[in-house]
Amino acid sequence: MTAAMYISDFETRTLTPRQKAWDIAATVCDPEIPVLTIEDLGILRNVQVTETGKVTVTITPTYSGCPAMDAIRDDLKAAFAKEGYEDVEVNMVLAPAWTTDWMTEAGKAKLQEYGIAPPSGMSTAQRHAGPIRLTMAVKCPQCASLNTKELTRFGSTSCKALYVCQDCKEPFDYFKVL
Repeated sequence: MTAAMYISDFETRTLTPRQKAWDIAATVCDPEIPVLTIEDLGILRNVQVTETGKVTVTITPTYSGCPAMDAIRDDLKAAFAKEGYEDVEVNMVLAPAWTTDWMTEAGKAKLQEYGIAPPSGMSTAQRHAGPIRLTMAVKCPQCASLNTKELTRFGSTSCKALYVCQDCKEPFDYFKVL
């Protein structure tokens, strides 16, 4: 095998500088749920590249006190440094507030495969006036049973609740609809 066979995917495609920068940022994983990228979560909001090559990445935390944001900022800078970018700025914006509606369908599927029940339904931000929505049961990611029970509203992180399946008896995290 030659060294040419190890060329980065970013180098083999013809992309605009902004598309290339977006693709680099989109590879960064959430440190709390490593099967999800920040793009899967919907916290990657914008990427800009100036004519001088400065990259500005805008991210929105899942909630204002999210402790993972410092790690995500550092991981973004490292990902860009690995691809040769020296001038990278990461901005965190709180408005509009993040919602689970921003998660990709691929991200929700990755959560399910990882053993975390993905959010179901739409957040209140996306709902319109009208009929009252009923709260539905949370499906167990292990056995798909709807016979589940919330143990605590806050699980391993504030954006997840801890549930247990009454059928297979396995505890699991549920990524709350926000």
